[in-house]
Amino acid sequence: MNRDREVSRLAPLPAEEWGDAEYRAYGVLLGMTGEKVPRAGSGHEYDPLKFDIVGLLAHHPELARAFLSFNTHLLRRGELPLRLRELAILRVAYTHRSAYEWGQHVKIAVAGGVSADDIAHLAVGNDSFEGNDRLVLDITDELLADGHATWEMWQRSVDALGIHQAMELIFVVGTYTMAAMAFVTWGLPPAPDAAPLPIPAHAHGDQQL
Repeated sequence: MNRDREVSRLAPLPAEEWGDAEYRAYGVLLGMTGEKVPRAGSGHEYDPLKFDIVGLLAHHPELARAFLSFNTHLLRRGELPLRLRELAILRVAYTHRSAYEWGQHVKIAVAGGVSADDIAHLAVGNDSFEGNDRLVLDITDELLADGHATWEMWQRSVDALGIHQAMELIFVVGTYTMAAMAFVTWGLPPAPDAAPLPIPAHAHGDQQL
């Protein structure tokens, strides 16, 4: 058995295996045609080899192209406010134990004005939140626990957010749950400077001194 491969899990696609299909897929994320995408190994700011997630998705370029197009819509053109979207994504990352997803979206949340205290409170429940923050986290928890929200919760979300944002919330939770499943399965590590994934509250008593 190749123990190194077992530990590292899925490796990003190496530079010599990048071709037209892979560059077209990455171009969706960058908003440019495949011909204009920086080449793998070029050292450019957006060299795909600098982004492990891009290298992993490139193993299946057509899937990557479709996924990145949809995910880009949620992040850049969606109507759900950044704060609410990122609270939901961080709860997904915490619940599914995706260190990569947590680290990436802490950066996005902080840049969008979410406080460090609010991010810390995500790991200990919903009692510190109110209004639409609390509603979004409660719905996210229902979706994660049961695979759906109750009709009452759906109606509350529509009343508070409008039907477009309420629909997007479900798709955000589903999309980032799917992504977390992939990232954890593939063993995708967080960026070196990423915020660490908090230890679950119930696990603290199990830590050995």
